[in-house]
Amino acid sequence: MLAEYDDLDGIALAELVKARDVSALELVEAAIGRIETRNPVLNAVVLNMFVQARSAALDVDSSTPFAGVPFLMKDLLSTVQGVPTSHGNRLWAKLAAGGDSEIVKRWKKAGLIILGKTNTPEFGLTPYTESETFGPARNPWDLERTPGGSSGGSGAAVAACMVPLASGGDGGGSIRIPASACGVFGMKPTRGRTPAGPHIGEPWAGFAVEHVLTRSVRDSAALLDLVQGADVGAPHYLPPFSGSFLNAVAAPLGKLRIAASSTPMLGGTVEPEVLAAFADAAKLLEELGHEVVEAAPQIDAEPFSLSFLTVLAAELRVDMEEAAKAAGVSIRIEDFDASTIGMGLLGQTFSAGELAAALRYLKLAARGVMSFFETYDVLMTPVLSKVPPPIGALQPSSQEKTIIRAIGRTKAGWLLRKLGIAERLATDTFSFMPWTPVFNVTGQPATSVPLFWTDSGLPIGTHFVGRFGDEATLFQLAGQLERARPWSHRKPPLCLPVRRR
Repeated sequence: MLAEYDDLDGIALAELVKARDVSALELVEAAIGRIETRNPVLNAVVLNMFVQARSAALDVDSSTPFAGVPFLMKDLLSTVQGVPTSHGNRLWAKLAAGGDSEIVKRWKKAGLIILGKTNTPEFGLTPYTESETFGPARNPWDLERTPGGSSGGSGAAVAACMVPLASGGDGGGSIRIPASACGVFGMKPTRGRTPAGPHIGEPWAGFAVEHVLTRSVRDSAALLDLVQGADVGAPHYLPPFSGSFLNAVAAPLGKLRIAASSTPMLGGTVEPEVLAAFADAAKLLEELGHEVVEAAPQIDAEPFSLSFLTVLAAELRVDMEEAAKAAGVSIRIEDFDASTIGMGLLGQTFSAGELAAALRYLKLAARGVMSFFETYDVLMTPVLSKVPPPIGALQPSSQEKTIIRAIGRTKAGWLLRKLGIAERLATDTFSFMPWTPVFNVTGQPATSVPLFWTDSGLPIGTHFVGRFGDEATLFQLAGQLERARPWSHRKPPLCLPVRRR
């Protein structure tokens, strides 16, 4: 095994391949060994592609930036020819994809070698990764806790040093949430920065975008340089960044005016350890010469949350219908998780007019939020209101699951609203992640930077949001923070030497 594998990021591993110090196949075998050793307790990887990876490693172009670097894909949105993309659902798990997504083609062109698919909640719905199809993914810092969601398997795999980077999709915080929970770096790019086609038109009404979770800032920046740009038919066109995101990571950074707020934008309360992490980050920014001002954009939490929920419920209903259609069956309650059923039932209760009104409200609210950034360069908030909770803590109770499934059989979705179950679940979800969904609606770039660990050893990420289209400033800031307070030396207990095969 490659002894230093756990200590190197993707760019460093590729440099070893370019220098012929190791072969791409040796890197792949090192990654496979770690997956086989560490995954049984983490359940981060739910489908392996080891045969394909070993074959690809024999035909690597050593001139590519990530030549031979092992990579894992979130099992949602993006597709690989001939391999199922399950979306965390038992129906899709049996169906092979008909072709590569555009972003997958670009990942491969960059030299990455795909070793498998990572665990995700069904249709990426929840901020925890506990689907009934694959079971819960576990946090490598504490196996009884969630790694977050919906890119929880990817976050856990990167934190556990299986691979230096893995893909994620973010429709309400799903890159930033697991990045925070697992102590890795996560960048949600600007809407339209990365391609979504050709098999998806516009994921989650434009809220969702794909990129990666990484151990180093530079890996994230370098890969965004390589995959950015609209694909054919993209509904949102964002002109490619004319500079280099990778160069931005190391570039000198002048004094920024940073707004900072720990007040939950979508309601709820914040745990003391999260507040301590937030205060610590604010102090560090001031020590680095930035102006930190207590301020935040204002939104009306209740109508914003209801509008977001309306759009999400409509999307989940269509997800259920598409899964059943692809499998050649009618919608059956037993084919979906309780949370999905509940959201899908809600999606049936909203009228077309209510959906249109929700979208109008969110788009108008987004304008108000983005105008705030005419005054400030960056906004800083926590990522989550609490440390990663125990597995199962955020799920519907057993009684609620029974009620949801019973209502699902009657198709009386209005009962969920009348009984208050849907409202309770939505409130609990938004109070856990009361900042991240706002910036999926606005489409702005945002990061989770791992700057703080609790006394008990749990990571807490800090959330930074930039102006629309300005990932460069966020990469500059993250690079400065990484140099000031490095985190790559921090590894969970699972990152132990792997025995030779």
